[in-house]
Formats: sequence, structure tokens, C-alpha cells
Amino acid sequence: MWEKIRIIFTIPELRQKILLTLLFLAIYRVGWQIPLPIVDRDQMTAHFSQSGGLGDVLQQVAVFSASQLNQATIFGLGIMPYISASIIFQLLGSVYKPLEELQKEGEAGRKKINEYTRYATVVLCLLQSYMYLRYLVSVSAAQPLRPLISESIWVLMDPNSESYSFLASAAWQLAAVLTMTAGTVFLMWLGEQIDEFGIGNGISLLIMAGILAGMPGAAFQLWERTTPQLGGSGNDLGIEHLIVLAAMFVAVVFGVVYITQGQRRIPTQSAKHVRGRRVFGGARQYLPLRVNQAGVMPIIFASSLLMVPMILFNQLSQAYPTTIMSDLANIFQRGTSFTYNLVYVGLIYFFCYFWTAITFNPKDMAENLKNFGTFIPGYRPGKRTADYLEKVMVRITYVGAGFLALVAIIPTVISGAMNVPFLVASFYGGTGLLIAVSVAFDLVQKIDSHLVMRNYKGLLERT
Repeated sequence: MWEKIRIIFTIPELRQKILLTLLFLAIYRVGWQIPLPIVDRDQMTAHFSQSGGLGDVLQQVAVFSASQLNQATIFGLGIMPYISASIIFQLLGSVYKPLEELQKEGEAGRKKINEYTRYATVVLCLLQSYMYLRYLVSVSAAQPLRPLISESIWVLMDPNSESYSFLASAAWQLAAVLTMTAGTVFLMWLGEQIDEFGIGNGISLLIMAGILAGMPGAAFQLWERTTPQLGGSGNDLGIEHLIVLAAMFVAVVFGVVYITQGQRRIPTQSAKHVRGRRVFGGARQYLPLRVNQAGVMPIIFASSLLMVPMILFNQLSQAYPTTIMSDLANIFQRGTSFTYNLVYVGLIYFFCYFWTAITFNPKDMAENLKNFGTFIPGYRPGKRTADYLEKVMVRITYVGAGFLALVAIIPTVISGAMNVPFLVASFYGGTGLLIAVSVAFDLVQKIDSHLVMRNYKGLLERT
């Protein structure tokens, strides 16, 4: 393995790509730590750690978007607006005819859609950053939480203060909104630079960097709560908890690699044709269909959708402390509710089929096979082939959705059953680990393509 790593850095082009990628990721991590000049970071940390459901939700969002909403930094929004804009245009492309035609125009159409996505990202950044800052202002208006915003800014915003100035308040809010918007746009540009000059998918690497950066903190939190006793004591964890988490870590890594590589290979055969005295074609090949066609998107959709009733009913139960509101809040309480887990699994299955239906078109694939003179033995080209491909995809998507549901639900169950912090469980056996392993595996495959192109063995090949 060390010899293969040495070979990687002896290839000038590959070495330059890797070093540039590391430089871009370092820039992201530096900006991730720079706060806006408006907040007291200690007070914000204390507030969101005591806010219960809201702090938990912000931690969950941070896993998917490389953001830091519990600290108002210049990269506080992460790349969440860009991901949202990309998903919106992905969905619109299947229902809006002009966008569908742009997708079929190849490289020119893709560039145009990317341009629209960037514009939509800026709009979403302005809206989300303004709403986030208004939330900070509203929280700071409460006396115990007023230090959330530094005193030098608060006196400009407090109408009861002698130094109150509406223009100064508006200027501060505008500057903060533009700063957070510029931070997200810079991250979007950084991801595109990694795509063009570095190695790997830029946006995915930014998300993975954010996940990996939080793992040492989760490990330290786990270590602080661990005792050398069996069964633990009080809220502390015992040795058996560490064994379960370690086994879960190995199992999820193995499962992610297995399912990511999992394919249903459909045999195909090309038609023979004669040119002069030579016969071409007739070779038997296969058409690979991925078991997990939807990737991690169903988990992101399901988690985001379940945040709405969880936050809503928690707020309503606090405002109207009745039995019905308390029951509804308990139903959608993550980690302790069977109903929540059941709905979570159902939504993952739904979004798996939904996302696969958008990204996989059996009619187009059957038409392409027909145009290239290739057919599936036993099925006529055209509609029969499309129906067969759709039936196969429905079956393998069921397996892929089951795997995603298992990976997504394990941290929730473990967090509630063993009293493990959800931050620890999600990093060492759930969605965060799924994303990190998938992106790392894709990165290794791209490095392998450079090695194989120069007649070296890949990282995953045996020596």
C-alpha cells in the first residue's frame, strides 16, 4: 500500500491534482472557523446546546450540507442553498418541458442549467441568511439570550437604546446577509475548481470534509462518557457500548462498499454486420444497473421532511401544553418513537423509488440500445426491453432502499436504546458515515483511473 501511495505522488499530474484539492479543502476549513463580527460564539454554543430539538436539527442539517448553523460564520450556510437549487432543477427537468429539452442538448444544455442553478443559489442564499439572522435577532431580544449578539451591534438594533439607529441596523443586517451569501457562493466556486483542477467531486468532498472534521469531536465526546465498567454507570457508557459502536462502524463500512459496488448485470448482445470480408459485432456484453441508484438522496429528503412536524409539534406543545400536543410531539420524537422510525423508513422507500424514477429512464435506455444495434436476449427491442428494464429496476431498488433504511435507522435506534448522543451515533454508524465512505470510495476510483491509464495497479487491486 505504501508503495502505491509513493507511485501516486511520483506522477506529476496526479500529484498536482491531489495537492490542489487539499489546498481548496484547507481554505474551506479556515473559512468555516471565521465568525461574523456580530455574535458571541460561547453564548451561541450554550443556546443551541440547550435548545433541544432545534440544536439537534441543526446538527443533522450540518451533516448533509457542510454548514455550521449553530455558529454564525461566513460559511455558516455551507452549500445547502446550492444543493437545494440543484435538486429543484433536477426535479423541474422531469416536469418542465424547456428544461427537459435543455438536458437533452448535451454539454451546452448542461452549462445553461448550471448557470440557472447558480442564480437560484444566490436567491436562496439571500432568503435563508436573512431568515437566519432575523432568528438570531428575535432570540437575542429575550433577556437571558441577549448576549447572543454582541453589545456593540445590539445597541444599534434595540429601539429602546439611546444609540438606536435604523440605518445602522439595516446596514448591519445587509452586510451580514451579503457576507453569508458571498461565503456560500465562494464555496460553490471552490467546488467547481476542485471539479476542474483537482480530483473528485468538489461538492461531495466539501461535505465529506465537514463530516470528517466533526468525527474527532464526536470521538472525544464518546470517550468522556465511557467508563471501564460493564453496563456503565448513570449516563456513562460501558465497554459493551463501545463494542456495539465499533461493530456497527465496521458493518456500515462493509455494507456501504458492498451496496455501492452492487450491480445487476443484464446480458446484452450486439447484432452482427458484415463489412467486406470481415464480420463485426455479435459480442456478448452486459448492462450494469446499480442496486443503489438513488445514492444518499432519499435519506436527505426523508430527514428534511420529518424535521417539519418534529419542530412544529415541539413548539406547539410548549405553547399549548395539552395532552394531545404532548402526544403528537412524542410521536415525532426521534429515537424514542416507533411511529417516527416507521414513517422514516416509509419515506426512504418512497423517495428511493421517486428519485430512481427521475434519474433512470428505461424507455431512453431501450431506445439507445436499439440505435446501437444491441438487444437483450429473449426480449424484443423497444417496449418489451423497456418494460423488462423497469421491472428489474423496481426489484433491485427495493433492496437498495432496504439497505438505506437500515443504515438510517440504526443511529436513531442506538441513540434511544443505549442513551448514546445522536451526534456520535450518526457519525459512527449512520448517514454521515454513509456519505463519507461513498465519497471516499468514489475518490479512490478516480485515482485508480489515473494509475491504470499509466499501466500501474490500482489502489484496490492486489499486488
